[in-house]
Amino acid sequence: MQMIEAVIKPNKLDAVKTALAQLGILGMTAVECKGFGRQLGHTERYRGGKMDVGFVPKILLKIAVKAADVAPAVEAIQTAARSGAVGDGKIFVYPIAQAFRIRTGEEGEIAL
Repeated sequence: MQMIEAVIKPNKLDAVKTALAQLGILGMTAVECKGFGRQLGHTERYRGGKMDVGFVPKILLKIAVKAADVAPAVEAIQTAARSGAVGDGKIFVYPIAQAFRIRTGEEGEIAL
């Protein structure tokens, strides 16, 4: 089992969700967050003056998948979230030691 964490632009959430659903990946957690990378935030106007805003709104997706589903899921996220502009986001993949379904007590991949 693997955990995919993807930091994407908020306006790409529906496209990513649809792309993953087409692969049969229906469960995910989406968290509204703020961050910055190479773009170093952005500038906004407030009462006529420019203000540097250090953090940009993002969505953090957490998706637990079977090991065999990692490559197609990552490809689907990249394709759906890519705009070609700075700030498109990042994807991180790391192993899951164990998973449990609280309602039934199922363990491992069956709990996903």
